[in-house]
Amino acid sequence: VPVSSPAPRYPRDALRRGESGETVLRIHVGADGVPGEIDLVRSSGSRSLDRAATDAVRKWRFQPARRGGQPVPGQVQVPIAFNSAQ
Repeated sequence: VPVSSPAPRYPRDALRRGESGETVLRIHVGADGVPGEIDLVRSSGSRSLDRAATDAVRKWRFQPARRGGQPVPGQVQVPIAFNSAQ
């Protein structure tokens, strides 16, 4: 569960081109709640948007998964939508 999830910045080049879409990322979360490896599950179709989503998620912090009451590493899949009409 994200406890801090700042929104990604819409890349200016993507905004200028009217690019929009949804990026789906798989985030490997450490027992400390910090993202480690981030995998691109589904691209938005724009490298700029995918990169912005990944950069934003690196700054997120999570409540780690628990097993037997102890924090353990886990993973979560999140969609991040970009809409140039906003």
